[in-house]
Amino acid sequence: MSLSVPLQYPPRFAVTEAVELLDLTLADPAAVADYYRRNRRHLAQSMPRRSEAFYTLAQWQGQGAAYRAGGPGLSELRLVLRAGPLVIGTVNFSQIVRGGFQACYLGYGLDETWQGLGLMRNAVRLGRDFVIDQLGLNRIMANHLPENARSAHLLTSLGFEREGLARRYLEIDGVWRDHVLTSYVRPAS
Repeated sequence: MSLSVPLQYPPRFAVTEAVELLDLTLADPAAVADYYRRNRRHLAQSMPRRSEAFYTLAQWQGQGAAYRAGGPGLSELRLVLRAGPLVIGTVNFSQIVRGGFQACYLGYGLDETWQGLGLMRNAVRLGRDFVIDQLGLNRIMANHLPENARSAHLLTSLGFEREGLARRYLEIDGVWRDHVLTSYVRPAS
């Protein structure tokens, strides 16, 4: 892989004057656990079921350590949105595949009380540009529930194109749900 610009790592970006997007290695595990606890009911609408351990400090200390040990940016890139000491969201690029594919999956979530401010649009755009320009990926795939108009609008506004519908694609809160498949492909040079 050849990169057109020097790699900036760990990533840290200003989303607004008060909110930053930064690598999980720079985040306080207690603040990450707190984000998931505060938003447990809200995020259940779009996430697989999680065990009670998922919401604990020990879980996020372990996840942070495993992420650091696995080489951030190699097989995944995990970012958090932070407003002061408070974690208010996540933007994750997972299952990074190299070789002839150069692709990954995008997942994101935002604190229920911070929605509607354009934060996720800015954060996903910054993350998207980082994995395309800095990590050299060609394709980012993002999937959403058909009724999730907010995600559909966000992804479309950032250049993601609908590629199809996958039936019973992902188990969300205990139910196998259909998902709209979208992707962003690096613009041709």
